[in-house]
Amino acid sequence: MSHPLARHAKGGSSAPPRSNAVVGVLAFAGIVVSLMQTLVIPIVPELPRYLDASPSNAAWAITATLLAAAVATPVVGRLGDMFGKRRMLLVSVVLLVSGSVVCALSDSLVPMIVGRTLQGLAAAVVPLGISISIMRDVLPAERLAGSTALMSASLGVGGALGLPAAAFIADRYDWHALFWISAALGVAALALLVLIVPESKVRTGGSFDLVGSLGLSAALVSLLLAVSKGGDWGWTSGTTLGLFAAAVLVFLLWGRYELRTAQPLVDLRTTARRQVLFTNLASVALGFSMFAMSLVLPQVLQLPEQTGYGLGKSMLAVGLILAPQGLVMMAMSAVSAGLTKAKGPKVTLMIGAVVVAAGYGLSIVLMSEVWHIVLVACVIGGGVGFAYGAMPALIMGAVPASETAAANSLNTLMRSMGTSFASALAGVILAQMTTGFGGHALPSENGFKTVMAIGAGAALLAFFLASFLPRRQATPEPDQPAEAAAGPAEISGARS
Repeated sequence: MSHPLARHAKGGSSAPPRSNAVVGVLAFAGIVVSLMQTLVIPIVPELPRYLDASPSNAAWAITATLLAAAVATPVVGRLGDMFGKRRMLLVSVVLLVSGSVVCALSDSLVPMIVGRTLQGLAAAVVPLGISISIMRDVLPAERLAGSTALMSASLGVGGALGLPAAAFIADRYDWHALFWISAALGVAALALLVLIVPESKVRTGGSFDLVGSLGLSAALVSLLLAVSKGGDWGWTSGTTLGLFAAAVLVFLLWGRYELRTAQPLVDLRTTARRQVLFTNLASVALGFSMFAMSLVLPQVLQLPEQTGYGLGKSMLAVGLILAPQGLVMMAMSAVSAGLTKAKGPKVTLMIGAVVVAAGYGLSIVLMSEVWHIVLVACVIGGGVGFAYGAMPALIMGAVPASETAAANSLNTLMRSMGTSFASALAGVILAQMTTGFGGHALPSENGFKTVMAIGAGAALLAFFLASFLPRRQATPEPDQPAEAAAGPAEISGARS
């Protein structure tokens, strides 16, 4: 089984693209999407009041984004390989803008869920799956490692800028302004993409695997719905257990179908190659690890000082305290790219995982002062910048250029699944390990430390999984375009 041979798109200029401008615009698009995801955080506790809905129903505004992103990521990645990555990137940004406008006009639950679903369809696709694949196709090989690391780090920058900005806007203006700003930034990104970013010439052609996409979507929705809502429904309830069982059954049937179809949505034989498989497994572990910090540190900062471990800060202060983390992540992208060029992406990934684990280790003993939180967040952010910059290089070193978008999108999906598992497990731990305060049950200090310890363990698991990756592969010659370097040499590079 194999995909049709990659072909070049007809037309288009043969002149080399403006590399710096292309990288800058794609990174800006990543920042915009990351901002969109972050802008909603300050208003989550108020959504039931804003939308005149119960807390459990209002939570669907968040769950809908998660489910839509999971479904869209592998589908749009495959469509990008088939019909043009830039084309699908533009479609994704249009969906983001449309969803932001719908949310900005919403005053009730249903339109908000519709808008958040549209935003979710773009959320996981724009930053990594498609954008990094475009870079591989249009940039010279010597620019690829640094550019992909910068693209990965843009997510941290968006989060770092988005949280304090969103808190400031939510405190002083109508909450709808958050979504109007998201729409405006999306329009700016769309215009720049149209003007600056060229279409990739690498295409697979062929037919779209509709059955495979429906099967994978059904399995992912069942799994993530059970994970995200299991705490509300009860982990042993018939609904939750039924969804888990359905996810397992559909995944098995989907895998059997994908192995038998000529042009699958996900080439499972490519995915099973050691370099791809262990990179994706490490991505799940690191996604879990990174999100554990996002759940704990803001709560510790906001809890009242009278608890003995809370720091009593406002949401705006929380955003400002955590902002340096994203800047460190961006700064580490250049270091990650240099280390990848010198030692290979496997070494970069392993070092990143160790740094993340060290940051979590620090948090267990240093979490009582603001500077402790800043230090812990920056160490973990630096490690994430290292690790996330290496993952696209590992994926692209093991798949042909005609499958880059699909393979990178699948890797993005693995990270998202890790964050979903982290949210579910941390929610269970913090709900069980509580302390009484003012007549309310709050997460205890030991509960927070337990979650951080599990985050350290997940990072060490990523290190262990990365150790199974093949040794460093030969890199293309500096003057060789990335798209020309993709082919049999890269496929064989997946073998140890």
